[in-house]
Amino acid sequence: MRDRWAVILAGGDGTRLQSMTRAMTGDNRPKQFVPVTGGTTLLDQTRRRVARSVMSSQTLIVVTQKHHRFYESLAHEISPGLLLQQPANKGTAPAIIYALLRVATKSPRATVALFPSDHFFTDDERFMSHVDTAFDAAQIMPETITLLGITPTSPEKEYGWIEPQRSILGSAARSITQVRRFWEKPSATLAHTLMERGCLWNSFVIVGRVDALLRMTQAAVPQLCAGFAALTPFFETTRERRALTELYSRIDDVNYSHEVLAARPQDLAVMRVGDVGWSDLGDPERVLSTLALIAVQSEVAMSAS
Repeated sequence: MRDRWAVILAGGDGTRLQSMTRAMTGDNRPKQFVPVTGGTTLLDQTRRRVARSVMSSQTLIVVTQKHHRFYESLAHEISPGLLLQQPANKGTAPAIIYALLRVATKSPRATVALFPSDHFFTDDERFMSHVDTAFDAAQIMPETITLLGITPTSPEKEYGWIEPQRSILGSAARSITQVRRFWEKPSATLAHTLMERGCLWNSFVIVGRVDALLRMTQAAVPQLCAGFAALTPFFETTRERRALTELYSRIDDVNYSHEVLAARPQDLAVMRVGDVGWSDLGDPERVLSTLALIAVQSEVAMSAS
């Protein structure tokens, strides 16, 4: 695990679920800071999940300063160098570039796994075993960047889909296949077709060598990468926050899925992940379905005991 690093993306505003989380907490905190599916927040659940494969001392968490009151306790718990505070939420691309460059300055040969902070899995151990396999693939093939694609259980319209290249191993568990293209929130008819063709839900968990990830990202959004690269001399100094604030004041929102992944399918592979009970908890209906599933599993477990 020495060369493994993780980045947990926790800077989003969680607006799609805000009506539900407001009812649960009485304020407008994003869902990653809410105990949506149990007694601990989604961010804490993600941290525990990631710790199965990556040391906590090599796990960076990207947050946004306006949410400070919601992650204040975390700021006292972990090393300051592991908590990356963005001046503003400008989308997933700036958050990822910032974190990758911070990792690269510490460990240029690191393999990095990127994780959303607000997703749910019923089987953390099984899912993280797939992440371990992706880490191993990056060690064997340093240029390989692997997305973890969830085997779909329904023709979901609201998810992003990954279409793998045709392969004789394409339907096998843990198979790693080149990406053909991405489909974002397809129509109901197209979602049925994608499911029949063996396409996968995009979990947005990505594993690759930090240098390979940065090369792919620079090819897609070179100006944004150059802006962050200019900040590297200031990392972990008293000048970092001021330089970061100035940069964020002049950059636009950039979505990593749309502007990087979708633009560079030739740089990406996808691993087929079986039934791990994944949900992005993107809307109240999906949250209620997940809670119902948890209740059923609890009843089964109690009956078995």
